[in-house]
Amino acid sequence: MREICLTLPTNRACATAIAAIAEEAAYAVEHFDVRVYVVVLDSSDEATFAEHAKVIDATSATPNVIVLHLDEADQRQFLRNVIRSAEVAKPDLVLDLMLPEALSYGACTNRAFLIASALGCDSVHRRDSDSDYQELNGRKVFPIHHELAAIGLRAADVAVNVTESLLDSDQLARTVAMVAGSFIGELSVDIDEIRQHAPDVYYDFVSLWAPGDSTDAQKQELVAESFTGAGTEPFTHDRSVLSIVDPMRVDMCNISFHQVHEDVPLPPATDTIGSDYFLIHVVHDAALPGVLHNRHIVNFHTPDRKTGPGFMAYQLRYTKFVLSMLYLHYVYTKMAEGSLLDERGRVRASVIAEFVRESTWLGKDENVRRLDSLDRAYRKLGGGYTEFADTLVPRREQLLAEAQRDMEDFALLIDVWDQLVRASKITAVPRAAR
Repeated sequence: MREICLTLPTNRACATAIAAIAEEAAYAVEHFDVRVYVVVLDSSDEATFAEHAKVIDATSATPNVIVLHLDEADQRQFLRNVIRSAEVAKPDLVLDLMLPEALSYGACTNRAFLIASALGCDSVHRRDSDSDYQELNGRKVFPIHHELAAIGLRAADVAVNVTESLLDSDQLARTVAMVAGSFIGELSVDIDEIRQHAPDVYYDFVSLWAPGDSTDAQKQELVAESFTGAGTEPFTHDRSVLSIVDPMRVDMCNISFHQVHEDVPLPPATDTIGSDYFLIHVVHDAALPGVLHNRHIVNFHTPDRKTGPGFMAYQLRYTKFVLSMLYLHYVYTKMAEGSLLDERGRVRASVIAEFVRESTWLGKDENVRRLDSLDRAYRKLGGGYTEFADTLVPRREQLLAEAQRDMEDFALLIDVWDQLVRASKITAVPRAAR
């Protein structure tokens, strides 16, 4: 029997999502020989945490489904034990990178990776709190159906069960490292208001995450497909493709990893959209087999991002995402050119750490231009966008420095990741479970 981790990181009220992920876990044990650890990493406030606990308590007990509902105190204690056992240098910094005070999409998923390793899970399957499952004939369409049919298995064995295989013969001997789909519904980044009312500004806004040397045609192509997922067409039948999966075709709300998440962590950058997508690129550039399926998740946006402090915080996350791309595009280019696998077929983390560290030597002129372009775009939009632009003016140097430091921290975390994973395998997870 395989043991897997189905995880939902959250910092907001999402009782419906928690109930739905419990249903997906029950589906998994009904159709596959697995034990499912449902790991809800809950950073929400005390009242919301209590509501989530009620939902979990009301969930019908299912054999081989174990629900772990961990608040930040539980997570912090687990991390402290892991870090102590790992005997890493700079333990306080490592703890802060794993559980920062500010929001971090990469850090919350890194915690799930270590907890999964501690639980002895073969794979990690991630969902998001601001998403839902499609339905067909009144039944939810669970991505785990495709994930468990392929993740961690030899690609040659998976090839006979997918709709299409695009792998070369030498790639078929490798293990499927990632199974993923995308989403339908709202854009993955909450900027559709700009797209609808100011398409020219939307182009300026979105094209800023392109590589600095991109042509106009390349920028137009990027803008056309950015953040759109699988569009709006609902699920009607299953389709799955075994291939080296294009990172633009999948989303972190609908993904599973085998082994690669124990080789390399995600960037722990705070307040940065997209900081959790790095492993998708690693899988692609290492030419590791993956399965792309069409059980797409329904994406929606919560209203907290629309006004007031929530709006300002969200625009900052987009700004920091744009600035992070100076460094990430360099790393992606180097990974695509290099040899990322060792003789065992495992990702060479030290090579990636070197690329990340090299990226921090880049000059900041390109990011200065990005900030200038963002300022102009926000001011064209007026209203709250102009107010946000005003907040960026005194923070420019700080933001430029933070983008560089985020990559320095990422390199450090890659350096100690193997120690953390090994230590997690002998560390107990708090069992606030049912």
